[in-house]
Amino acid sequence: MSVVSNALSDLLAQKGVLLADGATGTSLFAMGLEAGEAPELWNESKPENITRLHQDFVDAGADIILTNSFGGTRHRLKLHQAEDRVFALNKRAAEIARAVADRAPRKVITAGSVGPTGELLVPLGALSYEDAVSAFIEQIEGLKAGGAEVAWIETMSSPEEIRAAAEAASKVGLPFVYTGSFDTAGKTMMGLHPKDIHAVAGDIGDGPVAVGANCGVGASDILSSLLDMTAANPDATVVVKGNCGIPEFRGSDIHYSGTPPLMADYARLAVDAGARIIGGCCGTSCAHLAAMRVALDNHEKGERPTLDVIVEKIGPLRNKTANEGAPQRERGGRRRA
Repeated sequence: MSVVSNALSDLLAQKGVLLADGATGTSLFAMGLEAGEAPELWNESKPENITRLHQDFVDAGADIILTNSFGGTRHRLKLHQAEDRVFALNKRAAEIARAVADRAPRKVITAGSVGPTGELLVPLGALSYEDAVSAFIEQIEGLKAGGAEVAWIETMSSPEEIRAAAEAASKVGLPFVYTGSFDTAGKTMMGLHPKDIHAVAGDIGDGPVAVGANCGVGASDILSSLLDMTAANPDATVVVKGNCGIPEFRGSDIHYSGTPPLMADYARLAVDAGARIIGGCCGTSCAHLAAMRVALDNHEKGERPTLDVIVEKIGPLRNKTANEGAPQRERGGRRRA
């Protein structure tokens, strides 16, 4: 884990626990983004909407805001005939977020969001490791030029793709954070176990400022992953950015079950389980984030929760554990982290 001074590690040292922002996609859909439309194009066509997104999260209490650049590699942007605009779109994403952060009455970190390419790496697919590094360099150079202070590598499934993005960040000269999405029987789709997240790119550059989990299938499940991650390395700086409850279709709309009080409970449990950076992913609105801010500001770290405590407070786990084949709802004899 990185101990080199940078804006994120300095703020962590100052505040102890940081609040990351909430959902980008959910918020932009609420502003009129159409299904299949690239959010990154709004950095140029509707910058005022992206500014409002960041400002609302800062007003709700976020210490870290993520740029609107999740799908900002050439591989994602080529689906929208924008693969030749990688640098410009990512630079603009960072400029918009950084302008909001710089106006804030407190220090707010601008984190450059780097999502997966959507391609499978060799030998499962056609994308070579070297080409993945090159694509991430292209994106992260734009983010750095626009003022991003850290590369925030998120929602990853493949350890090799995490390494490629981390290597790119190191080559560009940005500190990096990486998070996996443990949405397949408690592991990532490519089989990465939460306890193994620390070693994925720990040897690259100065190492990560933080590692962790985001997205997944619900708040209870990501807290289960958190127990695995903090048990494996109690000294690591760990991130959780969980979905706001469970997604449910209501007609053609997706609704997330998490209420602000539930997400406040999630934030308190995350602190007790050892997380140092806590935020929300899909479905997490400014109202949810504001409740999490109050919870963090008024919470004194307590006893490390068990899975039973998590289920009691947050609701049943929707997935299988990473350690066992039985569904999590059948929790008899479950291991305690």
